[in-house]
Amino acid sequence: MPDLRELYQEVILDHHKRPRNFRAPADANRSANGFNPLCGDKVIVYARVEDGIVRDIAFQGSGCAISTASASLMTECLKGKPEAEVARIFERFHALVTGSGSEDPDGAGLGKLAVFAGVREYPMRVKCATLAWHAMRAALEGEKDTVATE
Repeated sequence: MPDLRELYQEVILDHHKRPRNFRAPADANRSANGFNPLCGDKVIVYARVEDGIVRDIAFQGSGCAISTASASLMTECLKGKPEAEVARIFERFHALVTGSGSEDPDGAGLGKLAVFAGVREYPMRVKCATLAWHAMRAALEGEKDTVATE
């Protein structure tokens, strides 16, 4: 297990230092802001949705390693997915990090997102890991208010 945790930490640090899809796409037709008042993490999630498919998804903002890595991995995972599947992945990821899911407690079906399984042991960090996800959901639902973790 220590080797797996080290690998997970390496993935998180890599996505924090070199976030993927860190940009503001000019052709985005959905966006939402997210803010975590406990630690100051801020994120804007941008998406281009066409025919019910997330054709492009990106983000900008500043935050801790968990927050940035989560946003980065989220964009990689969700690009090209139908909105209905994005909603299911959101629920599975949320269950993974909060420990509320019993059918897949280690996130085996979530691919690289499983690196966040250990976050559930640190309740304050759950908000960091889920910030971009809540902003993404707000963007897809067309919500205009800033999403806050409190």
